[in-house]
Amino acid sequence: MLFRWDWLRPVLAAPIVPTLGPVHPDALTVDIFGDILRAAATGDFLPYDKDRRWGDEKDKKDEKVLLDDVVHQPDRTLIPTLSRRGRGTVKVFAYGFHGSALDEAVELAAKLAAVHDAASARVVRPLGPGTRSPHGTRIQLKDFTARPCPDPGGPVRPVTGWPAAVQGTFAPFAAAMSADGLVFLHTQMRVGRCGPVLTAAVENRIVGAIGPMEVRPDALGRPQLLPQYFAVLPEARGKGLGRVLWRAAMYWGQTHGAFYQLLQTEVGGASDRLCRSEGLASLGFIHTMSA
Repeated sequence: MLFRWDWLRPVLAAPIVPTLGPVHPDALTVDIFGDILRAAATGDFLPYDKDRRWGDEKDKKDEKVLLDDVVHQPDRTLIPTLSRRGRGTVKVFAYGFHGSALDEAVELAAKLAAVHDAASARVVRPLGPGTRSPHGTRIQLKDFTARPCPDPGGPVRPVTGWPAAVQGTFAPFAAAMSADGLVFLHTQMRVGRCGPVLTAAVENRIVGAIGPMEVRPDALGRPQLLPQYFAVLPEARGKGLGRVLWRAAMYWGQTHGAFYQLLQTEVGGASDRLCRSEGLASLGFIHTMSA
């Protein structure tokens, strides 16, 4: 299947691509959509897929496009994906402005979930940056070429930069913040599969972390700072540690040659408010609903 750009481009309200997530607006081309279809056929990672950092062997990509069920019409494009993680999830990415496109996406997601015995069926709808009263996830852009990112200082170091006794407090910190993905991150750290993780410590105990810190080329070959896990213990919040950690990460990214970073934040959440206050550009929203 070949996508027609004159059909697809008008309905791309936000730069979100199935199986890849947010991409830089400059990389939002018909080629990148063609790439995800080819990757689905081979089972390989794309060279610029951020998930390659966790292992790039064939068939390791968890979420794949269901090629035979793509709908591509002049006013709408529906791209379904399947993940076998857990009990299985079908997502239908609904590109189109008419209510009928959303209704069709809901019906398609429910049908494909039944066909593939997936427990969850969802519809992912990209919305433009001018959306009124948005909810869901905001896509934000940090442009490292716009202005310097100063070193914020403060009690922030890579995990390995702390004394051994402080390093030993990362495991209980990760366990306490398991809902934020820190247990998975800690597992990757222990097997050496990721870049450095920046941490904040108070009274010789790690209370916050952001990482891994890694820069890789995007679809256009430009270096981007990959997304991080980011968490601060509840009892350590409200003291500015989250902002210091985030600024330290941005300083790391800029000094390691990144052109930009894309972030996804829950609208109205703490990370969303932090990024908005730091002047990041909003590129649109992702609204996910159950089918």
